[in-house]
Formats: sequence, structure tokens, C-alpha cells
Amino acid sequence: MKLNDNWKIKHFDIGAARDLEVASPEYIDYFWMTTAVPGDVHSTLIERKLIDDPFYGHNDLKCQWVEEKVWWYRTTFELHDEIQKGDRYELIFDGLDTFATVYLNGVELGSTENMFISHTFEVARELKQGKNVLAVRFDPVTVNVKDKVQYYWSGFSKKRIWTRKAQSHYGWDWGPRLVAAGIWKDVRLEKRSTAKIDHVFARTTSIDAGKATLEVDVDITSYAREKEFEILISLNDGEEKITTKKVKVNRKKAVAVLEVANPKLWWTHDIGMPHLYELTVELLADGAIIDEKQEDIGIRTIEVRRRDENGEPSFTFVLNGEKIFAKGANWIPIDSFIGAVPDTRYKHLIKMSKDANMNMLRVWGGGIYEKEVFYEECNRLGILVWQDFMFACALYPDYNKNFMANVREEIIHVVKRLRNHPCLAIWCGNNENDWLYEALNSSGEITHPFYGEKIYHELMPELLEELDPTRLFWPSSPFGGNDHNSREEGDTHNWQVWHGNIEPRVFGEPQRVNYSIEGLSFKNFKTDTTLFASEFGMHASSNRYTLERNIPKEQFFWGSDEMSYRNKDIHHPKGILLMEGYTGAPKDLDEYIAFSMLTQAEGLKFGIEHYRRNKPHTSGALFWQLNDCWPGTSWSVIDYYLLPKASYHYARKFFSPIVLTLDVVPGEDIKVWVVNDRLEAYMDEIELAVYHFNGEKVFSKEWQVRVEANVAIQVATVLEHKALGGLQPEESVMVIRSKNHRAGENYYFFRDQKDLRFEEAELTVSVNRETNEMTVSTNTLARMVTIELDQEQLVMEDNFFDLLANESRTIRVEQAQGKEIPWETLRVKAINSKKG
Repeated sequence: MKLNDNWKIKHFDIGAARDLEVASPEYIDYFWMTTAVPGDVHSTLIERKLIDDPFYGHNDLKCQWVEEKVWWYRTTFELHDEIQKGDRYELIFDGLDTFATVYLNGVELGSTENMFISHTFEVARELKQGKNVLAVRFDPVTVNVKDKVQYYWSGFSKKRIWTRKAQSHYGWDWGPRLVAAGIWKDVRLEKRSTAKIDHVFARTTSIDAGKATLEVDVDITSYAREKEFEILISLNDGEEKITTKKVKVNRKKAVAVLEVANPKLWWTHDIGMPHLYELTVELLADGAIIDEKQEDIGIRTIEVRRRDENGEPSFTFVLNGEKIFAKGANWIPIDSFIGAVPDTRYKHLIKMSKDANMNMLRVWGGGIYEKEVFYEECNRLGILVWQDFMFACALYPDYNKNFMANVREEIIHVVKRLRNHPCLAIWCGNNENDWLYEALNSSGEITHPFYGEKIYHELMPELLEELDPTRLFWPSSPFGGNDHNSREEGDTHNWQVWHGNIEPRVFGEPQRVNYSIEGLSFKNFKTDTTLFASEFGMHASSNRYTLERNIPKEQFFWGSDEMSYRNKDIHHPKGILLMEGYTGAPKDLDEYIAFSMLTQAEGLKFGIEHYRRNKPHTSGALFWQLNDCWPGTSWSVIDYYLLPKASYHYARKFFSPIVLTLDVVPGEDIKVWVVNDRLEAYMDEIELAVYHFNGEKVFSKEWQVRVEANVAIQVATVLEHKALGGLQPEESVMVIRSKNHRAGENYYFFRDQKDLRFEEAELTVSVNRETNEMTVSTNTLARMVTIELDQEQLVMEDNFFDLLANESRTIRVEQAQGKEIPWETLRVKAINSKKG
């Protein structure tokens, strides 16, 4: 039974309370605050208005006292069972953040020090029939790490490396320091009889013509040695029973091989259906069912091919024998306060990923191993998951025996919990530790050993070889080659764009930086020959609605301290330099919002279309980052209120399975490409058209194309001066389109935004409130038509789009939870529209 109800909390100064007294059933907690479980301390204090919203202004600084207190949770529950001798009851905490001590009816059951794993206590003797009192004490992080020596490199915090909790709680370059505490997952009490199922591992071992073979391993724990146990395994497809098998348990293990005729395979959504089967595993003692586990599984094979057909290095995910181009983003924690986030928020954000044609998300190594709802939705929607282990941008104390024992338990627990998910594609040891250590060591900034190396290069591969040999274990990201960020092998993080890193470098060379307009420019993507780009990106402002809700009115202007505080990247000029190179530097807040969004969107489009044209040499592009944990300025394409930035709507187009793309370099020939990620040939008639901004069509050329399955090809070349048809490049726009509407339109300009000469656009807007649709038309080309409404989690068919002269677009608008659309707040503008 779940024990999530009736919890209360209270804080104490360190050493101010006697633990056994507070844990005692007789302790009076009548005036304690009620709290939600799952949840956290901060969320309760916000709800009770005992702290100001930490996301507003500088309020995060005002509530840092929260992490310095001891926090107690208490609840009572009724047990109606009559406890018999031999009964076993397990008290299970799925998530305690982080340094917790658990008490039942005044008895101390034990302490925990890992947020990422569940904790189980056998409590049959401590339980009472009737009322029971459960208490949990959370100690401040400082109590546990204050005496730890930390003299070596660790980004953002010197103490976080000793704590197995979300590293980003200590602050990152996209979020504030808010060190959460609390019961962040479910609490359960489960009665056991004779034995229980510990773990199930179901995996596809082969897929041949018309048949798939699955192997199911089952581990049990037995409390009765004299009993004989059997396992009954059933595989169902909805109401249809596919196969069943009964096997004996031998030494607490059972293995069953299932054969499935004409299997329905699990595919990513862009190339097939992500079909799921229901697997049921029952544990029998003397013919009676004593335990059961049920979960959805997919029949599929996954590998990462490290060499291509010619023996050259590659880094290509192969799903069911088919090479795929991984398209997607890096996922950070969904909120600073993860425990309080409802499943609906996860579901909406992952659906947004699918709707943007993403087929892979990378769970980044400075956050958490995500909640079950994340993986279940990725399974259901057909999105692969690159899974980091939670080590990021630091050296970790692998010399400490206690720390290593904690990490070992974590790895075992996490792998067993996640390995059945068909979405899971790869295990990765850490984020950037190998690369940054070598680069910083080469520059002399680090002179000590590579602490943490034993975790990623000894412990993890040893455990994964035993626990999950079905997936590639990759020690770090980036990794491979002569420089762990080498373009010749493995995966890469392109931080030449935005950070100005000079690439390539090799082992032993310091990391040099070109901190200039040219050095940071997204045009540098064009020289990237990576095999797999697993991180790259640029900042953009959050939507105006998001900023207005979190910045004091008197500070709501470009250049204010509060605006600056939204940006946790300490080198603020980077964004200005990036905009200077493409849009020009902004003069006010409206321009900053528009210019930063447009620069990010066009920059990601420029880079990702380059990577996709370079297929199959390049086989993946996961930009940094999908989401935000607070309402700030960051690399995200969806802001904290789940409102898309311009880049999200661009992504729907540049990640489309079929994309018509132009390779445009000012003054050079225009190259026309078609990228086809489908598993069937693409046949179409396509057109390249060029228009004056006033709507005059000055050039058109059409081609019949046939593009074979899963390839990218250049189909034509057009001379720039011919395409311009006598126009100036600063007053012209190109459109590549499918004449049969089999692919989306794609817009390009001959020159950068800052050099274009737009006429002032007059936008006409009409709204149909019954259908929640709006229509926009313009008299001249409208650049980045932006639709704004004062509501969270809006879902628009399109936004931030270019609109040709004398054309109109009708856009449907919904709200994710079905709330009414506040049409009275509607604002529609373009970069070149009339102001006012």
C-alpha cells in the first residue's frame, strides 16, 4: 500500500532537536505543516507562502537558509493486518533526497545517502496493528560534506561531488542554486510471503525473418529454503495472448526463452510504430501465485556501429538493422524542485519533443535518472534515450571506499531499473569529465590525478558487462580520438559556436578560445565533420510572458540587473557577439527577445541542416538543450512555462523526416539538397522560388526527384546571380518547396538578417474563437511573425514563421490542459512590422 498521505514537516536548527524524541509516536506534531509526498521542502514553503517564489527576481538568494536546516517529515498510517510469525513487510522509499534517517514507531531503521536509488527496510517486528508513526529526518548537505577535503576541480560547487544527488541543485550555467530536500518519490509498504521477484530482464536476442527470440531472466529472493518455486511468463498484445512459458527457479534464478512469430517491432515514431507488448511474470510457490510483475516491453535490437562498411570510424545507432540519424536534444531536470512536478508536465514536454520530430533525448549527467513516466512516455511515443550516469563537469573521489560503495550500489540499482525500457539506447559514464580533465591538465589548470576515472573506466564497464550487455557502454560524452572531442572518432560537443573553442586540438594542447564575433559564430558549424554531435547550442531569451511573470516591473528593461540575473552563464557578452554577427546587437528588450530567438533558431537550423546533409558520415545531432528548470535565459528551445521559443518551431521543420534544404554561402552557388530519413524512397516534384520582399516572383526552377531510402543527396546547383533574377540579395527570399505537399517549405535569405532591407509590414489578424483559430496576412514579407498570448503551455500549429507578401496563414491554438484561450491578450508582430 502507498504511504503518501498525511505527511507533515518542520525544520530545526542543527543540534536543536533530540532525534528519538521527535521520532517517537508520543511526539506532538499537531502544529506542523502538512506537505505533499512526493514533493520537497521548498515547494511546501512556497505553497504556504513562508518563502517568496524563488524564481521571482533574486528570491532564490532569500531562501538559501532552507538548505541549512534539519527537516523532519512525520506521518501516521493504519495497518489492519494481523501480523503473523513469518510475515515480512518491506517499507520502501523510492526516493529520498538525500541524507535521510528513517524511524518507524520510534525505532531507527537506518540512514540513506543517495537520492537516485530506492531504499528498503524490513519492518515486520516494528509494525503494529492499528496506528503506526513513520518519521524521516533530512540533514543538511553541509553536515555531511563540511569536513571533506576538496582541493581539485569541480565546476559550480566544491562540495557537490561528495553528494549523490542532482548535481545541478548546486547551480549551473542555466539554473540557480536551490539545494532541495525531501521525499521526492512514492513511499510504500509491501507484504511479502515466502519469496518475491527481485528483478526481471527481458531482452530481444534476435530478429529473423518472421520470428523474434526473447530471453527473460528473473531473479528472486526466497524466505523459505524448503520451497520450490516456478516462474510463469506471459507475453500479450492487448487482448491477444502471444505466448506463455513456465520454468523452474534454480538458485534464485530462472531463465526463459520466448519465440514470437511475426513480431510487431518497436521503432522510433519517425520511421515506424513503437509497438509495445505486455510482459507478465508470476512467481509461484506450490502452484500458488505469491508475487507478480508486469511491464510493457518492445521487441527490437539496438546497437551503435563504430565502423562503417569501409572500415572507417562511425558512430551510428542501428535500430532493428536500420541505420538511423538521431535527431533531438539534451534533457535537463524538468524543474529545480523535481519531486513536486506532476506527470502531466512530463507527458506534455515529451509529446512536444515528438511533435518536433525528435527521435532521441539525452538524459544529461548532472541531473537525475528520470522518473518512470519519462521512460514510459518515450517507450510509448517512440523516442530513443541516451542515458548518462549522474557525473558531470567535475572530478569525483574514486579513492574513497565509502563513496565507491555508494556509487556501485547506484549503478546496479539504476541499470536494473531501466534496462527493460525499449527506448533506452546507450549508457554513458559521465558528461565531459574525460574531455575537460585532459584539456585542463594540458593547460596546467589541473595538476592532480583523474579522480573518477576508476568509476567510468573500471567499475561501470565491469558491472554493465554483467547487468546489461545488450547496449553500448560509452565512458563519457564527448569521447574518442586524439582529444576526447575529436571529430575523427566517437561523439562530440561543439562549443566552438557560443563558447568560441578553437577546434581541432589534440591531446597535450591547451584549449584555446577565439572570443570574437567570428569565433563564436554559428557559421562555424559548417566546418564540423563530426560523426555524432551530442551537444551544441546557443542562448535565447524566454518568451515575454515568462519574463514578465518573474522580473519586477521596474526592472523589466534590457540591461537591468534582474534581466542579467536570468542568465547564469557568467560570460554574458557571448550572446551579444552572436547577435552582432547575425541580427545586430539589440537596443531594447523587445529587440533582445526577438534577435536572440531568431539567432538561436537560424543558428540551430544552419548547424543541423549541415549535419543532416553530411549523412551518413554524421549520424546524429542532439542540441543543447530542450527545456528549462526555471524561468531564465538559457540554451533551451522551450522555456519554463513550456512555451516554445522560435527554435522549437524551427526544429519541427529541420528535424522533419524529409527535409528540402539549401546550402547557401553568400556569393557562391546555391546547392539544393534532399534529406530522406524514411525507410522508403521519396519521389516528388520540388521547386526553388525566389521572391522580392514585395511578393514579386523573380525566379523559379523545378526538378523531378527520386531519393532512395535513408540517404541525403545534392539534387541540383543554382548560380546565385541567376536565382536573384536581377534583384539585390538584401531584398530577396528563397523558398524551397514540394509541389505535391510531401515535404515542408523551407525559407532562406541570401544575406544575414542585419544586412536585409525590409519594408514595414502591415499585419492583418482575425480570430475565430469558436474554432480557436487565427489568420494572419501581410502586405510585404513579414519576418518572424510572432504570436503571443498570456497563457502557459500553449500549443500552436506554428509560430515565429516567415510570411510572404500578400499571403495568409491560419493557425490553430490550444492549451495543453484544455484551458480557455485568452484571446483578449493576443499580440501579433513581426521583426519588421509596425510598432505600437
